[in-house]
Amino acid sequence: MAAAKPKAAYVCAECGVEHAKWQGQCAACGRWDAVREVAIDPARQSGGYAGAAPQVTRLREVEAAAREWLPTGMAELDRVLGGGLAPGAVVLMGGDPGAGKSTLLLQVAAALSGRVTVLYVTGEESLEQIAERARRLQLPLDDLLAAAETRVEAVAALIAEHRPRVVIVDSIQVMQVAASTSAPGSVTQVRESAAALTRIAKQTQTAVVLVGHVTKEGGLAGPKVLEHMIDCFVMLDSPAGTRFRTLRGHKNRFGPVNELGVFAMTEGGIKEVANPSAIFLQRPEEMSPGSVVTVTWEGTRPLLVELQALVDDAQGGYGKRLAVGLDPQRLGMHLAALHRHCGLSLADQDVFANVVGGVRIMETGADMALVAAVLSSFRNRPLPRDLVCFGEIGLTGEVRPVPNGQERLREAQKHGFTLAIAPRANLPRRPIGGIEAHGVTTLSQTLEALSGLG
Repeated sequence: MAAAKPKAAYVCAECGVEHAKWQGQCAACGRWDAVREVAIDPARQSGGYAGAAPQVTRLREVEAAAREWLPTGMAELDRVLGGGLAPGAVVLMGGDPGAGKSTLLLQVAAALSGRVTVLYVTGEESLEQIAERARRLQLPLDDLLAAAETRVEAVAALIAEHRPRVVIVDSIQVMQVAASTSAPGSVTQVRESAAALTRIAKQTQTAVVLVGHVTKEGGLAGPKVLEHMIDCFVMLDSPAGTRFRTLRGHKNRFGPVNELGVFAMTEGGIKEVANPSAIFLQRPEEMSPGSVVTVTWEGTRPLLVELQALVDDAQGGYGKRLAVGLDPQRLGMHLAALHRHCGLSLADQDVFANVVGGVRIMETGADMALVAAVLSSFRNRPLPRDLVCFGEIGLTGEVRPVPNGQERLREAQKHGFTLAIAPRANLPRRPIGGIEAHGVTTLSQTLEALSGLG
């Protein structure tokens, strides 16, 4: 009997959508040159239903069990995860090469091994390299289990034998399942390996942490469907030229998303930064034009960061617009609003904006600070050192309130700021001692308040 001819599917490497034939652009996500031909094993094709009938249960009959969090020993990491590692949770950690993913997880594994059974599975490094790094960091290794393995079936056997509470797999891109004939790192292998490890985690109530690579564009390598399969997706960023690392949650079924944790890379490993605002506010005594502090809201806490802007005469043609750490499109919108509602034209000026410390601001609360920094640089007049600004600016020139306004003011007052310009709706009913807050409702009022201070 002739062997079944293998079939092929055309899968987008970005979103995981299958297509009937190859095409240059994915019809689902719009990415070019992302559709790959994937061989389908005939043995894995469905041949009809032959299993037991599924069970149906009324939701009111399901008892909600209290989740037993497992703290990792790092408060910043627990904050991003939502409280720690949950039983049966699958966490995917991505990051640039050299960001410190393996170092951070090795420290967490060594710290947890004294309380629970932890299995560290490495597929890219040898056990000798892992042991050498752990000894250099002076980590406790007596109870930490480690294995160099890339086969998912072998990892499943180790989990069944040792019954660990936590399993760390470094990395998901090198794992492979025997039932698939695709090469390791392909769309099919990454998807099947992640699905198998997720199924094991749910069945055994084991917390599984997967390490993922990133593409040159900064996104997670592999099919987009991988992010939908796991419970929590966090990204470890390493801004160029700094020793600080930021861990941001992009998806979390057990806690808030967009939570931010701050770490520092030292000779003794990765250390958590308990007070990130103090790190990002190392400002000189003599203020320069174009610098202002804002209070951004990251997850469940306020964070003080410095925004800088540089406005200079354009060298021919149209002025350049560049924003680092901010949405570049919002920079263009605010410059247009300044021209339309305040009569301030910067068409012949180059405008550059940057968030100090490599932090990326994801919310609209930094709009007012961005405008203040641009205005300060354009007029070459420094703003007061103890001034903080926050608020959202609309296209019609209005200043909109932002969430948690009073908490932002209290955070600024705690760090010694005595002046604030904020939306009038965010002002507290009772003044906060030590800080004088000016409420504004329009963009023109904001410029008037800044002119009176600068």
